[in-house]
Order: sequence, then C-alpha cells, then structure tokens
Amino acid sequence: MDFYPDENDHVRRPLIAIGHDYPDSYELAEHRHRRSQFLYAATGVMAVSTPSGSWVAPPERAVWIPAGTPHAVRMVGAVQTRSVLIEPGECAGRGDECQVVGVSPLVRELLGAAADVPPEYDVSGRGGLVMRLLLAEIERAPSIPLAVPFPTHPVLARRCHAFLERPNAAATIDEWADGMAINRRSFTRLFRRETGMSFAEWRQQACLSVALPKLAAGEAVTSIAYDLGYDSPGNFSTMFKRMLGVPPSRYLKP
Repeated sequence: MDFYPDENDHVRRPLIAIGHDYPDSYELAEHRHRRSQFLYAATGVMAVSTPSGSWVAPPERAVWIPAGTPHAVRMVGAVQTRSVLIEPGECAGRGDECQVVGVSPLVRELLGAAADVPPEYDVSGRGGLVMRLLLAEIERAPSIPLAVPFPTHPVLARRCHAFLERPNAAATIDEWADGMAINRRSFTRLFRRETGMSFAEWRQQACLSVALPKLAAGEAVTSIAYDLGYDSPGNFSTMFKRMLGVPPSRYLKP
C-alpha cells in the first residue's frame, strides 16, 4: 500500500496541522501516512478501522493513529476534522497502537489555533509555541476505552466481524464456545490472548462502537437499545453512562 500523498510532506516541522470538511457518510479508503496522526472531529462522529481493530471518536474524543498504520475513516454526519500530523518519535508517549484519546477544552482550542498556523511556521515564533504546547497536551491526554480489537485467529475473527454486523448484547461465552466447538475455558483463554480483553469487555465495546454512529445519525435511544439486544433502554443507558460518563442522549444528533 502506498502512503497517502501529503502536500506538506516535504515540510520539516515536528507538527503540521490540517483541516478538512466532509459530507455525511463520506468514506476515506484505506491509506496510511508517513507521520503519526492525531485525528479530531470538531463536528460529527468518525469511525476509524484498521486491520487490527476499530475505533469510534464522538465529540470530545480524537483517534491516535501511529505512523504507517493502514486505516480507513467513515464519517457520520457532516464532519469537520482538525488533524495534526506528527513526525515519528516526536510523541513517543502515545505509543505505537491506535487509541481513542480525550480532548480537553485546551486541546480543542489549540487545535483551532494550530489550523491557522502555516505549515512552514517559525519554530521560535508564536506558531512554534502553539505547536509545542499542543504536542505536550496530546502526549499527556488520557486514553479512552473505545476500542474493538480484531483477533488474528481466523474462526474467531469471522465471529467478531459478524458480531459487529449484527451485535447482540445478550450473546454469551457458551454460545460462542459451542459455535467454535471448544470448551468454555479454552475459549476465554483464546479470546483474551487474541484481543487483550475479556469476552464481556469486548462485547460491550463492540456495542458502543455500533451505538455511537447511530446516535450521531439521529436514531432513537430506545430503538438502538433493542437493536443491540438490551432488555430495556434503561439497561443500555446505564452501560453507556458507566463507560462514557454521560447519557446516550448527549450524543444524539440535534
């Protein structure tokens, strides 16, 4: 796969900020960047997928995409991105795996200011100050548990992808283990080894990753809850608030 062409790739600066406007349902085909990317949606919701998993970024969240990582992006609603391309090694604290990252009010303001900084800014001037502070804040921003890692085990991977197509919050370990013709203990060991999560944790994250774009598209909480297999909207809302700190209505399209 070729690297995605970047018109500023020749510019030798630690960080470069760019912004784009995308219409609802726009999709960026799988590509990769030479630099790491801190991808933030000022409006709308983004769903980022890679060969190893998927990440959903609602408001107040961004996605960290390490340098060279193949990824595709789907927009939910009209999306205005604020993206920072960071030279490899300049933000080592964020690690070499994709992750959803919390965006504080300060980072949000810095992203807006950085978008007005020319690519070839004076590193010792105001542009350089903005970028250095933004880099420091990106590196210390908290990771948010909104990841759906995909296993490499072929049979388990097929089941995980099928679950994302038709999620069911009531799915059990025994059902999956029986479907793979292995015992419960072997399944739980395999699942954690392949995904780094328990089955219950992964199932919950998968349901969240499906629910967030639906909320952003304006679907009713009640409809989403039942579509995901929850017994009641209340149970879904309780899980959602426990995981994200706010009720699902917070992410409903206005």
